[in-house]
Formats: sequence, structure tokens, C-alpha cells
Amino acid sequence: MRLRELKSNLKKRGDRIVGYVVKTDTGKVRLNNEDNGDMLTNISGAYLAIVADGMGGHNAGDVASEMAVDILREYWMNSFKDNEIDAAIAEKWLRETIMDVNTRLYEHAQTDSNLDGMGTTLVAAICTNEFITIANIGDSRGYLLNENGFQQLTEDHTLVNELVKTGQISKEDAQHHPRKNLILKALGTELTVEVDIKTIMIDNGDCLLLCSDGLYDKVTDLEMKDMLCKDGLTMEEKAQAMIDLANENGGEDNITILLLDFPLPDESRCHKC
Repeated sequence: MRLRELKSNLKKRGDRIVGYVVKTDTGKVRLNNEDNGDMLTNISGAYLAIVADGMGGHNAGDVASEMAVDILREYWMNSFKDNEIDAAIAEKWLRETIMDVNTRLYEHAQTDSNLDGMGTTLVAAICTNEFITIANIGDSRGYLLNENGFQQLTEDHTLVNELVKTGQISKEDAQHHPRKNLILKALGTELTVEVDIKTIMIDNGDCLLLCSDGLYDKVTDLEMKDMLCKDGLTMEEKAQAMIDLANENGGEDNITILLLDFPLPDESRCHKC
């Protein structure tokens, strides 16, 4: 099967199944899956949500995204053993750790000509029951569903997004631009990199969605919101429905989805949809 469920932790609260789920699918066209993702927790009780979309010739994309997730996992499991996490600490940790991941990917690529030019997008979020601190580089995205609606938290580092920001093309034009997949920044392609980081306050009932471009290129924001708010579906079923729709609409790319409900797993919640 093309689809892999990377990880899930789904628990029943009342009449609903909530928690988190991470799923990835090769899609209908690609022969291999260069996406990767994980949901990690540590001794502090916080979670680290990760989605990475690799790029490069040969198997370089697979290597880059897997390495990025593995290095983040290594750092996360040994972090915050003696301290509670606040927003300033979370932002500092993400900035410094991602810079180190970038250096290690870049240096590894220099050791093998088959890995020349390898890189990966990354969206990663430290999640507590008070806030999310989210970092991104490239065009993998983070979204938040809350009482104010469904909003994109991250900004794509792509050519078409720059053209939209400067008023040279419309958002509608960007969807069909011949160079819409040209990424301006990625992890591991240069020795140094700048990462976007922001912190957002969280309420009970909010839902975080991280995804690769294989999802949002084929499923609109409205369709994603409608699926997340649909009654009677578990998180796993919602993630699967979005993957199925992306494949129905072409499935030209790998598709990875991470969903996380708040409060974090093992705590009660109320639903806002």
C-alpha cells in the first residue's frame, strides 16, 4: 500500500476520539516517498510536531527529510529535562536546533556526490497547552483551526509567494504558475539558513494541522476546514479523507498530514466546530 500511518495516539473522550495522528502517502504518480514526519514528546510533557518534504536527485530527498527528523528527535529527547518551557525558550530551542540540523545536512551532502544539492522543507511546532511555537523553512505549512476560523500560520518560501507579496501576480495566478514549485529556501542546501519562527496562544478545542505541499496543492483551505469540522469522524478518518481527496484531484506529489488536538493527549477537551 502507498499509505503509511507513521504514528497515532487516539483516545476516547466522551463520544469522540481525539489526540494526534501522522500519515503519509506516496500519491498516485511518484514511485517513492520523500516526505517524513513525526510526533514526539519528552519529559516536560510538551510535544514536537514535525513534517519534512525532501528534495534532490537520486535518493537525496529521502535522505534529507529522514535525517532532519532523526536529528530533531535526537535533540528533543534530551531537551528540557529540568525546565518548564515558555515561548522564549521554545523559540530559542527551535532556532538553534534547526540551524544545527541545517549544518549537519549540508556537511553530509558534501561527503557523497549522489547527495549533491539535497535539501528538505521543514515545518516543526513545539506544542503545549498554552501555546504553539512554530518554525518553517520552504513550503511545508502549518494551519490552526480555532474559534476564529482556519488560518495558515506559516509563509511559503517560494518564488510565487514572493510574486504575490509584491503584487506581480494574484493568489489565483499562483495556483497555476509554471514555477510554483520553485523553493527559495530549504534546509541543508546552504551552509547557513534563516528560519521563520512565531508563537501563537492556544485554547482548548483548537486543532493544529501540519502538511506537505502534496496536500494543499490539491485540497483547498475551505475543504480542509470542512473536513476538520465534520462531525462523526475520528482524527485518523479526517486525515485519511484529506489524503483521499488530494489523490482524487491528481495526487502528483507525496502527501503528509499531521493533526493534533488541544488539550494535548490525555487531557479533556471541547470541540469548537
